Order: sequence, then structure tokens, then C-alpha cells
Amino acid sequence: MRPAVFWPPAIVLLAALFASTLNFDGFLAFVTSINTAMLSQFGWLFSIATFAGVVFLGGVFISPLGGVRIGGEDATPILRRWNWFAITLCTTIATGILFWGAAEPIFHVSGPPDFANVNGDPDAAARFALSTVYLHWSITPYAIYATAALAFALAFHNLKGKYSLSAPLSVLIGSRANGVAGNLLDALALYALVAGVAASLGAGVMTLAGGLEKTLGVADTIWSRLGVTVAIVMVYVASSVSGLQRGIKFLSDINVRIFFVLAAFIFLAGPSLKIMTLGAESLGAYIQDFVPRSIGLGGLLNDPWTNDWTVFFFANWLAWAPITAMFLGRIAVGYTVREFLLFNLILPAIFGIVWMTIFGASAITADASTGGSLVAALNEAGPESVIYALLDFLPFTQIVVFAFILTTFVSFVTAMDSNTHSIAGVSLKSSEPTVMDGRAAVSVKIFWGVLIGAISWVMTSTNGIDGIRMLVNLGGAPGLLIMLGSGLVLIRLMMRGAEALNTPNSGDALL
Repeated sequence: MRPAVFWPPAIVLLAALFASTLNFDGFLAFVTSINTAMLSQFGWLFSIATFAGVVFLGGVFISPLGGVRIGGEDATPILRRWNWFAITLCTTIATGILFWGAAEPIFHVSGPPDFANVNGDPDAAARFALSTVYLHWSITPYAIYATAALAFALAFHNLKGKYSLSAPLSVLIGSRANGVAGNLLDALALYALVAGVAASLGAGVMTLAGGLEKTLGVADTIWSRLGVTVAIVMVYVASSVSGLQRGIKFLSDINVRIFFVLAAFIFLAGPSLKIMTLGAESLGAYIQDFVPRSIGLGGLLNDPWTNDWTVFFFANWLAWAPITAMFLGRIAVGYTVREFLLFNLILPAIFGIVWMTIFGASAITADASTGGSLVAALNEAGPESVIYALLDFLPFTQIVVFAFILTTFVSFVTAMDSNTHSIAGVSLKSSEPTVMDGRAAVSVKIFWGVLIGAISWVMTSTNGIDGIRMLVNLGGAPGLLIMLGSGLVLIRLMMRGAEALNTPNSGDALL
């Protein structure tokens, strides 16, 4: 165990849980004020840094570093390419696209900002909404993940660093990254990820509880949410304890196959022509406006909408990135850097665009054709109701709703599985397979799994999920620093040349 890493985030999260239960309004106001100050003061840095990450990784892809094999020239993969892609996708945005795929475009259609210049034109509003979803859910978030994950993968596998965020930073500052500084860094990242997983689980619980009410008539109460939470926690803890090869690999394979089937059905049964037309137009708008919207040109950063949505999303991705990147870096052994970027950046981003096009365009079209029924569902019952309002317009509604509920359950279990594995890894002194599958790892996985479930249920049952979302967003600040540091690590490795990474033990001079 690493007590200095394990206990601080556990104590802070338990204290936050206790405070929110005693006085939720005061707790939420306190956290919101900190969050607002952070976004208003450093929103520009979030935007510029994430955009720089996209550009920088393009340079890494074509550089000599792109040919380096993670783990050295003789390293062999532990995962096949399909399983690698599936695990990566399910670990990162899979749960988010289920919750937001239909809901976020409806948010933007119903309330576009002034700088969108839609001027009451529904077609312009639709293009703005879908292109905005592309900005939030495709290339930029995966660039955030990939920057930190690649730096960690090379430091851990090629330079034989320890399983800690201090491993890549050791390339820059040497032994000073270890000790107190390294423990503090890992503890901050662990706090951010645990809070983020709890927030994500809470959103999933609300989605599933709403689905059960719609299909089976089970009232959406705190007790039904408790049942859903317990079911998810039991399954993902059991899967995580069973090990990487059996649990996560099996679940992610099923998960992604269901994604493809569900997306294909929505496309074929929905407004296929409109999906393709609106998708093409929105993709053009996304490409055209990518630079100004990414870095806030034209005063966009002064618009409250930008902080509420784009900067908020970027900060949230950054909060998740550090420890998630450790997991992504650990499973990438045996593949080259270019292959890493293909499977951790390009392919998942393409999938995100396709998914958001199908669900977002379908939701926008259904809302427009019914005089705003999806907007009404959003305003009356919240974002978790939008997807069910959309599915009402499709054939075989009951079957599709059941399939969506099943997909949501499997997706959350898969994402929690991999993140519990990451949480356990950073809580222990070693990430070797014999340790990660031992009693200590099992105990840690069960502890964090139960704590995450407890936080999620209490937050959803006390209407406090917004507080946890704010908590994870505050992790964006250390996440931003880690991403910037990871970029500097990659620059130094590029300067030293590929040979230093391909030859065993030659990386010692870099640490």
C-alpha cells in the first residue's frame, strides 16, 4: 500500500460526502464558487493547452518517435488490436456518449449562444449544435488522454519507471519527482478520478432508473437507484477482481459490439438521409471553426456559454486524464507510438463523431418534426429523459429501450472496471501482474468500488450529483499541469532520439 496516496483522497471524498449531506446547498455553493473562479481565471489556458495537444500529437505521429515500440524493440502486445480498441473506447467516452449523445445537441439547439449567429434559423442552430458536440467529444478529448498516456507508456515501459505519475515527470526533474512530490501528484490525480467515476456512475444510475420506470413501471425512487447502484458495483468489482484479461477484455468486447449494432439500428430506422446531410454540414462547420473555437478567438472566452460548456468539458477531460492515462499506457505495450495514436486518438475520435452524428442528428430531427418534444422532455425531466423521448419515435420502441438500458449497464460496468483497476494500481507500490491480482489489489478494488457506489447513491438520492461533478471538474487544474508536463516529456524524448527508447536500459540516463 501507498498510504500517502491512498488515504488523502479517501478522507477528502468522505468529508465532502458528509458535508454535502449535512448542508447540500452550502456545499454546492462553496464548490461552485471555486470552480467558477478557476474557469474564469484559467479558461484561456485550458483552451490553448488542449488545442496545442492536438497539434503536437500530429507532429509526434510523423516524427521518428512515431516508430518507437512501446516496451522496446522486443516487446510483444498483451492485447489484440480489436480488444485494445474496445478497452480504450469503453474506458474513455463510452459512458458519456450514452448520456449526452441525444441530450447535449438538444441543449444547444434550444439555447445557442449569441456568438453562434443562428438568428432564429433552425438549420443553423442544428449545425452549430452538432459541430459543438464534435468539439467536445472527438479529437480534443482524445488528444488530452493520448498526450498523458503516451508519456506514461514510454516512461513506464521503455525507461522502466515506476507505476506512478512521477515516472514521466522524472524525465524532466529527475529524483525530485519521487517522494513527497510524487505522492502528492498521485493523490491529487486519484482524488480527481474517484470523484469523476462517482459522478459518471451517478449519471448512469439516473439513466438506468429512468429506463426501468419507462419499461417496467418501477418508480424512480432513492431505493430503485440504490438497487441499480448495488447491481453495477457488484458486477464491476467482480469483473475487476477477475483480472484484466478476463474481466475488462470480455466486457469491452461485448460493449463495443452492442454499440455498433445500436448505432446501425438508429441510423437505419431513423432519418438516415437527414443524419448524413446534417452530419456532413456540421462536420464542415466543425473543421472550419475548429481553431477559433478551440482557442477562444473573437472574444469567445469572454462569453459565459464557453465556460459553461467548452472549457467545462475540457477541464473535466483533464481531470480524468492522468490516472486513466496510466491505464491506457500500461495496456499499450508491444505497439509502436504511431499505432498507439491510431488506436488511442484517431479511431476513437472517428467513432465519437459517427456516434454523435447518428444520435444527435436523430434527436434534432425528431425535436424539429414534433414542435419541440425533446426540448420539453429536457426541461421537464432532465437530460437523462431525452434519449427515451428519442427512442419513442423509432420502431420496436420497447425492445430498443431495453437494449439501450442493457448497453448503458454494460458500458458503466466496463468503464468502472478499468478505472477501478487504475485506482488500485496507483494505490499500490507495484503494478506487476502478481501484485495487481493479489490480495492487496483485491482489497483496494473492493474498497474503492464500494466507496464510489456509496458516494454515487447518496449524491443521487440527495439530489447532489451536481456537487460531485463540480468536485471532479476541480481536478482539471492538476490535470492541466500534468498534460503540459507530459508534452514537455515527449519533446525531450523526441530530442534525445528513438534509439534511447528502443535499447534496453539506455533510458536510465533520462531519468
